[in-house]
Amino acid sequence: MSKLAERIGKAKAEGRAALIAYVPVGYPTVDDSIAAMTAAVESGADVVEVGVPYSDPGMDGPVIQQAVDVAVRAGVGMADVLRAVAAVAEAGAVPVVMSYWNPIERYGVERFATELAAAGGAGAITPDLIPEEAGEWIAAAERADLDRVFLVAPSSTDARLRSTTAACRGFVYAASTMGVTGTRATVGDAAEALVARTREAAPGLAVCVGLGVSDGAQAAEVAAFADGVIVGSAYVRELLEGRGADGVRALTADLAEGVRA
Repeated sequence: MSKLAERIGKAKAEGRAALIAYVPVGYPTVDDSIAAMTAAVESGADVVEVGVPYSDPGMDGPVIQQAVDVAVRAGVGMADVLRAVAAVAEAGAVPVVMSYWNPIERYGVERFATELAAAGGAGAITPDLIPEEAGEWIAAAERADLDRVFLVAPSSTDARLRSTTAACRGFVYAASTMGVTGTRATVGDAAEALVARTREAAPGLAVCVGLGVSDGAQAAEVAAFADGVIVGSAYVRELLEGRGADGVRALTADLAEGVRA
């Protein structure tokens, strides 16, 4: 069974949205990033997106790019990512890798799938890979019983929503604003409209929203219409500003309260 769908379904049964935290591996060090992931789990995160450092993170905003650049320069690789995956699983959350396609392809698709499953990972989110070009990954994920998460956006046509959600397992990632990632001051109507359209395309699939949520109040707004709330830049900012695991704990507690509101 899909580990992601199971955990998101458990949150839904509790009358709330799931909290999904993104932390890139390797900032400021591999051990520090793993400590941050563990702190998020201990403070209420249901799922952790374990970020793979990449030299050209074109879809990420400046906050994430700054942290990832440090990790890339330090030589952080897939072995470090898999160690982080195992740590998140041991801490009690569901780990899912977030990676651009090139690092997975370079590592070896079959090898990645096999080792990810062995480490306790649920699957992978591949933001720059579309289902039509994902045949090798889909096949490897099927063999390893892994979830695969693709993205939809406000610009997605109804046909694109149907084809993308049909290829997903676990949840579909609704990137509800156009452009790069980053925290935002307000939650717009586009997110709710995208979730509604996506649910029409795939009624049984969880829809999780990545929007730029930065605090519990915004998390509560998104949780009112989405199955999961994805938070990335706000976590990375805690690390960039030197608050480390303690900052992650405080942020997660606020966000966890928000998704339960």
